[in-house]
Amino acid sequence: MTPFWIALQFLTVLPIELKTIPTAQQNGRAMLFYPLVGLIIGGLLFIATCLFAKLPILLLTAIVLALWIWLTGGLHLDGLADTADAWVGGFGDKLRTLQIMKDPSCGPIGVLSLVIICLLKFALIYVLIEQHQTLFLVFVPILGRVVPSILFLTTSYVREKGLGRSLTDHLPKTAAWTVTGLVLLLPFYWEWQGLIAIIGFLISLVCLRHLFIKRIGGITGDTVGAAIELSETVLLFAFIVSYFYLV
Repeated sequence: MTPFWIALQFLTVLPIELKTIPTAQQNGRAMLFYPLVGLIIGGLLFIATCLFAKLPILLLTAIVLALWIWLTGGLHLDGLADTADAWVGGFGDKLRTLQIMKDPSCGPIGVLSLVIICLLKFALIYVLIEQHQTLFLVFVPILGRVVPSILFLTTSYVREKGLGRSLTDHLPKTAAWTVTGLVLLLPFYWEWQGLIAIIGFLISLVCLRHLFIKRIGGITGDTVGAAIELSETVLLFAFIVSYFYLV
């Protein structure tokens, strides 16, 4: 169970203490448990919507979004901000883009990207709650946490060192594809609405992967974080749009 605890510690702020330093092999296997961690995150968000269901929707939405950000420690939002800064400040140059991503400071474009993504998620969560579709909120973090597997399985990791390198080298590919396939079937619970949502999710991921390869020749930890945030938002958007057009 060590890979699971590694995944839970890395992807959340929950107080998990590992007795030993994880090996590269354990870090690679931990990615198989990312969707399970997503289930825990989504489950806690759903529980929060049930516990505070009597509150005004506006306030409930703020609570859910704040809880979502807190549970993840803003990990993927940080990746989104760094990627946005690098994409604009890199001026199309690979090395400059990678250098900016390493800079811990957040520029104006990074801040703007955070404001936009949080605003979109806030509006989308509001509509989910308003239309009594909050069960889908459980599945969004699950699908978001399958993004790393898809990208690491199909795309080169451009940095020579770091956690991403051990993930690339030690990710069990057959098991990862199996887990990914099973997770991608989950939205079909909503039939056509779920199908449209998953199509939008995959299209966004394909487009982001293309942009990453075109600019830096592959992925980094920051771009994976950005992909998680953006694909989750597209997933929510596609689901809600299809709800109004199909129901």
